[in-house]
Amino acid sequence: MKPPRPDSPYWVLHRQMARFNKWLFRRTKGRRGGTFLGAPVLLLDHVGRRTGQARTNPLIYLDDAPNLVLVASKGGIDVNPAWFHNLMAMSTTEVELPGGVRRRVRPRVAEGEERAALWERVIVLYPPYADYAKRTERLIPVIVLEPA
Repeated sequence: MKPPRPDSPYWVLHRQMARFNKWLFRRTKGRRGGTFLGAPVLLLDHVGRRTGQARTNPLIYLDDAPNLVLVASKGGIDVNPAWFHNLMAMSTTEVELPGGVRRRVRPRVAEGEERAALWERVIVLYPPYADYAKRTERLIPVIVLEPA
């Protein structure tokens, strides 16, 4: 089954839910909104590469100490999410983890064997990623956030 088109009402609702999740996460320091279907969630700060506007997205992450790992899946849609492009245009940014802990990080895309090993771990963490990969022809990026 194909995911909804990027301009569909589904994604409008998804953005509204993400805004609420960000508010709830910040208000409770991640006690609420710090997990999604059992997977841990962080808040990723980034700046719009065209608008220059500060943005924050709640995203599932894998703790690969000292690194954090994100997946730019967007539900298996055929384009990478905007946050991915914004993040790749930045040399460093910040994330907020449950507990209110903020971390400065440097993003990079995992490739080759590293990506394959991390992909296996993220689909254990959040099994829908495997289904998302089947819905698209693109290789879903796996992003490593290294301490900055």
